[in-house]
Amino acid sequence: MSRAWLLPEQIADVLPSQARRIEELRRTLIDGARSYGFELVMPPLVEHLESLLSGTGHALDLKTFKLVDQLSGRTLGLRADTTPQVARIDAHLLNRNGVARLSYCGPVLHARADSAQSSREPLQFGAEIYGHSGLEADLEIIDLALDGLHAAGVDDVLLDLGDARIVRAVLGDLVVDDHLIDALARKDAAALSDFAGPMSAEVQQGLAAVLRLYGGVEVLDAARTALPAKAAIVSALDDLAWLASHVRLAHPAVRIGVDLADMSGYAYYSGIRFSLYGAAANAALARGGRYDEVGAVFGRNRPAVGFSLDVKALALVAAERPTGAAVRAPWGEGAGLRATVRRLREQGEMVVCTLPGHEHEAQEYDCDRELIEVGGRWVLRAL
Repeated sequence: MSRAWLLPEQIADVLPSQARRIEELRRTLIDGARSYGFELVMPPLVEHLESLLSGTGHALDLKTFKLVDQLSGRTLGLRADTTPQVARIDAHLLNRNGVARLSYCGPVLHARADSAQSSREPLQFGAEIYGHSGLEADLEIIDLALDGLHAAGVDDVLLDLGDARIVRAVLGDLVVDDHLIDALARKDAAALSDFAGPMSAEVQQGLAAVLRLYGGVEVLDAARTALPAKAAIVSALDDLAWLASHVRLAHPAVRIGVDLADMSGYAYYSGIRFSLYGAAANAALARGGRYDEVGAVFGRNRPAVGFSLDVKALALVAAERPTGAAVRAPWGEGAGLRATVRRLREQGEMVVCTLPGHEHEAQEYDCDRELIEVGGRWVLRAL
């Protein structure tokens, strides 16, 4: 038996009902970003590999499909993340001196999925602010991400805050190791002790303290006494406290947590990082933070902060939306009928013409009215 219809693992078709929900969410998110003043950009799906992987670390390299360009012979990559591309656009195509607010939405492809449940072809939406180093930009990005989840109907949202500067300040000049970061993320004290064994007593104590610093916003006060009073740590804790207080004012229903050991994307983020969780989701729905070094490889190292999410994953937990009322119309060649159908569509109505021989088939859309001919005129009648 032919298996030509089978798709690769964790790659799937999106069928009409779910595709409609995803497209509605995509439009909602793009319109939401536009209401903040973000400009939409559309980077290409494929680029030279060195551009795609600039400043992103080993993890993104493992996720990126590689191929050879038949025209140039150079190695290309299918993007696994859009942020490096937007950084390139900001640095070389826009080249603005002031603030640039950019948003995007398009497919990315992962050679390795994030988890056994996730797709290897997410539809990535994101928004980024370039050119402002102050916390005002971080807060605007968090506000936009929270507004996006709210517009999707996601309830009981948890905002999880952290800062890459804290663990880096604890380690000092030591190189951050993948195994150590993984031990921190898993809260594995035994593994962390093994990796930190050759380090100084001060570093070991700092890492052990960081491992315990997760919970509510009260963690920030505990961290001030548990961690060394280094300038980078004090500054990071002050920034987290400022953001938490402002988010609470604007979004009182959002729960706020702090995890100072979470170094997700440590090779990427340079400061504040955050994740957003919903009650019905088994993983973060959105991730973001500050990555001021992302444009360095393009020769324009300037402040940057942003977030991204998978619209497909968000659609799975988003609130159900009605399909919208539609008009059922018969198929016909008459000029009057065809003109009426066209006029209704121009007015924003959804008109479903029943093709000959299919009058009794069910439709995805709920038709609450139908077009009927009365006295030579086509009029709407409620069903």
